[in-house]
Amino acid sequence: MDMKRRKELLDEYKTRRPEMGVISFKCATTGESFLGISTDTRADFNSNRAKLSMNYHPNKRLQELWNQYGESNFELSVLKTLKYENREEDHTLKLESLRDACFAEDSRARRIWK
Repeated sequence: MDMKRRKELLDEYKTRRPEMGVISFKCATTGESFLGISTDTRADFNSNRAKLSMNYHPNKRLQELWNQYGESNFELSVLKTLKYENREEDHTLKLESLRDACFAEDSRARRIWK
């Protein structure tokens, strides 16, 4: 890869704006939901799915359900998205507020990460 193309790709990566929001892993059989805040929803879905597939997820209940029912029995979704301008800002409080709103809508929901 030439240096010009490499620089273009690096600049593109630095200026991208990944989707931020509240992600959900919901077991269709039990109805249990697991919610988490995410600064990059696509990356966090991939990360959690990899951990679950390797039987190495920190949320033991989510891992139990995943092992028992399999990936095909889970609905993965972005419940709420955060609109933002500057990706360098800390959006944690806004994301937590969105997650709290989701918890208010689903009393059975739990956190993905403890």
